[in-house]
This record gives sequence, C-alpha cells and structure tokens, in this order.
Amino acid sequence: MIHPDTELRFINDVVGFGVVATKPIPKGTIVWIGDDLDFRISAARYKKMDALYKRLWNRYAYRDEKGNYVLDWDIGRYVNHSFNPNCISTAYDFDLAVRDIQAGEEITEDYGFLNLTEEDIFAPVPEAGATRVEVRPEDFLQHYQQWDEQIADTFKHFARVDQPLGKYIRREYRRVVEKIAAGKRVVDSILNTSVHRHKDIKHLTQLRDGRRKPLTKQKPRKARRK
Repeated sequence: MIHPDTELRFINDVVGFGVVATKPIPKGTIVWIGDDLDFRISAARYKKMDALYKRLWNRYAYRDEKGNYVLDWDIGRYVNHSFNPNCISTAYDFDLAVRDIQAGEEITEDYGFLNLTEEDIFAPVPEAGATRVEVRPEDFLQHYQQWDEQIADTFKHFARVDQPLGKYIRREYRRVVEKIAAGKRVVDSILNTSVHRHKDIKHLTQLRDGRRKPLTKQKPRKARRK
C-alpha cells in the first residue's frame, strides 16, 4: 500500500508513469507497506506461465525473501528505479523516506534490493553522479552495508513524524519496530529480505566475482514496485 499523499502521473516518454508525492513527506515516514491485498504467486507457478504473463509479472512485481512474486494492488507497482532514491526498503516489509520528499517529487527506490534474477539485469536511464550503470542481483552484496547504515539513520526520525501507514505494520514486526524507533534495538540488515539469505550469499558472491554478464541493449527503468 502506497502513502495516501501520492498519485500516479505521467513522467516522460522514456520512463512512462510514476508515483509522485502530492504533499511533503518527511524523512522517516513509511511510504509503502506490504498488505493483505497484494497478489502473491510462487516461483513454481511463475515458471509455468505463458511468456506474456511472465513479462507483465516481471515488469510490475518484485520477489520477496521466499522467492514469491508479489504484485502491489495499488499504484505502488509504478514506483520507478533510481540510483539515488528517496525511499529504501527495510526488513519489516515497508519502505521509508530516506530524506524529506517534496510535493511534486517522484517517489523512487533502488531496484537493487528487489531480488532481481539474472534475467532482470538492466541498464536504467543514466543519472548524474551515479557510479552504477546496471541494476544486478549481486547489488545486495555490493551495497547492503551502505543501505543498512542509511536505514539505521532514517529510523531515528521514525517516531518524530506522522505515520498514516503505521497501523498496517505486520503483527510480527510491531514490537521490533517500536524498539528500534525508541533506540532500544539495532536495525535488522536489509540482507534479511534477500532470497539468497539462507545460502550464505554464496550465489551473490559468485555473481559479483566471476559471472558478470556483458551490458546488452539498454532498457528504460522498469515500473514496478516493490
């Protein structure tokens, strides 16, 4: 579920549609949260689908830590990628604003933490100041420490701002989130959301160190979300 102070807008001919803030959203605010209305299918069911269905699920869905494909029921599926996003995922099935988001600003996140497969590797629209040119499955391993630090800093603002989506935090995470917000517990690593978390990230290490695919035809940013 996407934050109520957002709407779907046409961004440009390259990106297509995206989600834009209609009012200021302060740093530390939950901007997106998983909920019971989202559609989930197993990896096994995905593999049996027709190629057209696969393309649609691949474009608009993401994979959770269990390898399931998840499709947001609302406009959250149109959140676009950025190497300098204003939102970041957490281990608690919600995304936080990592800086103050202004009214009229597009909501973005890094697709690097969305459990991409090797088939999903793509080169997004170039961004000024970005050192990465591709979004790859091994981005988890390359950047999780930086992302963890960013999440920990963002949580310092969690209890200071209004949380219209706070009531949808899953029961199993509520006590943990309360303790983190109160400074009584450290943040769990974003690696907990990786589908490879139980494999000692060996698969991601192999991808990083020796099995990099050459950059092929460029693709525009995929509209999805989380």
